[in-house]
Amino acid sequence: MLVAAAARVMARDGIAATTTRSITAEAGMPRGSFHYCFRSKDELLQELIRVVVGDMVHAAEAAYVDGASLLANLQAGLRAMWESVNEHPDEQLVTYELTTYALRDETSAHLARWQYENYYGQAIDYLTFVAQSEGIEWSLPMPVVARLLVTVVDGLSLNWLADRNSEAAIGVLDALATQLANLAASADSILTESGTR
Repeated sequence: MLVAAAARVMARDGIAATTTRSITAEAGMPRGSFHYCFRSKDELLQELIRVVVGDMVHAAEAAYVDGASLLANLQAGLRAMWESVNEHPDEQLVTYELTTYALRDETSAHLARWQYENYYGQAIDYLTFVAQSEGIEWSLPMPVVARLLVTVVDGLSLNWLADRNSEAAIGVLDALATQLANLAASADSILTESGTR
């Protein structure tokens, strides 16, 4: 409840202007209840990021269909992620403001680093899920594939917040799915190529 209220207040007023008082007022809770849930506003921001990105990854995994092609499952997964962006644009806006807010403030710079480390970790979770489900390996190192996924989805989300062109966004996501599918190789072929069978 507090996380959703915080997203609404931050989207409306900006992160810098958001206070624990305004968050609890939005949530319809006593002000003192904030510190029963979070030690600081930074901790709440971290939880907001975890929830936003975690919801996207869970949606992508839930879209997986046994027996469908790798490409079809990647397309479905990325489109399911995209639904989270469409359904919660305020939360997406807050994630971008968090980045710029943190980078402009030395005492909060660690939040921006943590934010993207979390993004990469969540991307690795999804890519690992796909690889295990499909019995494949990625032909590039996992950190590279994860950064590719994050870079495209992150940039596309910001682009969409500016122009709201969902049709163009879906086209980019489908292209990304194709590129990811092209980075897949069977686990057996990778073992054979590396001579470690």
